[in-house]
Amino acid sequence: MNLSSFFAELKRRNVYKVAVAYAIVGWLLVQVATQVFPFFEIPNWAVRLIVLAIVIGFPIALVIAWAFELTPEGLKRTEDVDLTRSARQPAKRTWIFVVITGGALSLGLFFLGRYSTGNNAASRSASEELRRDKQSGAATGSSIPQKSIAVLPFENLSDDKNAAYFADGIQDEILTKLASVADLKVISRTSTAKYKSKPEDLKTVSQQLGVATVLEGSVQKAADKVRVNVQLIDARADSHLWAKSYDRDMKDVFAVESEVAQEIADSLQAKLSPAEASTLATAPTKDAAAYDLFLKGEFEERLADSSLEAESFDRAAAWYRQAIARDPSFALAMARLVQNRIQRHWFIEQMSEAELAQLRSMAEQAVALAPNLAQVHVALGQFYYHGYRQYEHALAEFERALQLQPNSSTALEYSGYVHRRQGQWERCLDELKRALEQDPRNASIAANLANTYITLRMWKEAERTARHAIEIDPQTADGMRTLLASILNGSGGINEAQRVLAGFPAENKILVNSNFGDVRAITGDRAYVFVLARDFEAALKVWEAAGNTAVDERRRLSARVAIRVLGGDLIGAQAEAEKARQLLEERLRERPNDISSMTQLSWVYLALKRNGDATKLARQAASLLPPEKDVVVGNLLLAGLAEMEARTGATAEAIAILRGLLSVPAGGSVSIARLKIDPVWDPIRNDPGFQQLLALKEHVGP
Repeated sequence: MNLSSFFAELKRRNVYKVAVAYAIVGWLLVQVATQVFPFFEIPNWAVRLIVLAIVIGFPIALVIAWAFELTPEGLKRTEDVDLTRSARQPAKRTWIFVVITGGALSLGLFFLGRYSTGNNAASRSASEELRRDKQSGAATGSSIPQKSIAVLPFENLSDDKNAAYFADGIQDEILTKLASVADLKVISRTSTAKYKSKPEDLKTVSQQLGVATVLEGSVQKAADKVRVNVQLIDARADSHLWAKSYDRDMKDVFAVESEVAQEIADSLQAKLSPAEASTLATAPTKDAAAYDLFLKGEFEERLADSSLEAESFDRAAAWYRQAIARDPSFALAMARLVQNRIQRHWFIEQMSEAELAQLRSMAEQAVALAPNLAQVHVALGQFYYHGYRQYEHALAEFERALQLQPNSSTALEYSGYVHRRQGQWERCLDELKRALEQDPRNASIAANLANTYITLRMWKEAERTARHAIEIDPQTADGMRTLLASILNGSGGINEAQRVLAGFPAENKILVNSNFGDVRAITGDRAYVFVLARDFEAALKVWEAAGNTAVDERRRLSARVAIRVLGGDLIGAQAEAEKARQLLEERLRERPNDISSMTQLSWVYLALKRNGDATKLARQAASLLPPEKDVVVGNLLLAGLAEMEARTGATAEAIAILRGLLSVPAGGSVSIARLKIDPVWDPIRNDPGFQQLLALKEHVGP
């Protein structure tokens, strides 16, 4: 048979028609499978199976078309068909309609899929987009590492319900030991604390935290006896891997923690280095009573971290000191006391140089006692960062902590904060994103990531991440503060900011951690939303209640004075300004370099019409901490100086500062949208130089 007669035979036997019809119908089936199967949660392997069957069936269909022919009498072998009669039959057009119909349906489904995909992408919620970027920590089953675990809160089964601190401490110590194993992915405590001891839907927990296994447990403490029950569960299948009970004396509780950690590592087939094995076996102290006191401090410290109240920090510190008094070589208790004091220094009230020197000595002593304990290096790093702003020393300690405890999200998180202060934006973003992956339900990390985006004037990313922080913890002041800033600094949306604020607890003033910088830092974010709306009475009501401490009262009075000045009520500000002046001047006599008090007092002087003193203080504050030393706070202090210049008639100087801030990453201080609506700039608003600023293109990105 020559080639031309072969092709003619293919045509006569309808092989061409079958090939075209098969391709169209096969494509139609693939489109139906890819568009419909997901709605019924049919797994992807079923779609792949259909595609494979269609591909395999294609040559089979061609062979059948060659060998057989459909006749009025039924399906017959081609050799048995009367060729002359077949040739005389009119050509049927049915196959053409099949091809056209199948092709139309295929194209329709194809474009419908494309359209739906586009629409779905455009309509994803903020949290879903964040999860897509691996910032929320949720994971699909295929992306979850097999050697991953979350240690859920342990249930307190003791008759004494006040013994919850002990159950929390056992959980935390087991988690900390596991975090030292590089071959494991271990979720930080901040994220696991969001869940119950025994959540009903472990599959959801697995997806939200990105882990394959969870450890559930309970603790029962009575006198000097303790019972610990634990069970390791495959969270994806909701099946138990093993369970065990430990009945021990209190003095042997450390061995229980080590045994549980070791059994988990063995069950997950984690490879342990000799150093990691040693860490699992090491007890933080040999004194059971000291350990009990330490755990009470840990319980109170968690409350302090959440509330940022001085009283909570002080109660935790008292427990830590008692633990150290019982065991002077208790390095972990020393490290936690250092962190407690330096956090209080940073967030509430600055320490004296002598107090900082004592704290440094304790941090170094803890490192000397336990050089292979990651937590002591984190504590020393935080001291260098918060106490002296010695960034390279801090980074070295955080790096050492990560070597000892690869799953330390705290060391990674604080490395990001240090790099932010240094203006190393890319490294900061990378480290905060990685920290959020390790601690996916930590609203504070999410809020700080949002705050970094604000500084870079990446408004959409900032708002999305801030909303995610609030989704994690609706009570987070950091999350609300960054959300308000992303809206107000990004678009000037006062109405939207008020709408968002209405859903937040009214008693929370939304204060920044350290109240120095621009006037917003003095009034707090809640009050300043009312200031931007020029509802100064509502702003004053935020600060009606008297403060409980000297710190609170200084802050309350300076906030009310600043609000009255912004509202043009200098007469009404006089009485409170005089009280604030006395308190703040006394504070500066005690702490001459207290930048917070300088910033507050500059606004008090402004109310008292001591313009020269106000500007002098603002300049002094800005010179103590320039952007070269701290790019974040340095730029905030420059913005505060510009506010003083604008309010005291130094228009050119104020505009020059603002122009410089608009050209660098300083979105938390200055933005075009904020300049347009902020009453702090009213004295220079009509100046041609200020109007020129509004036409500039602000710096965006790193």
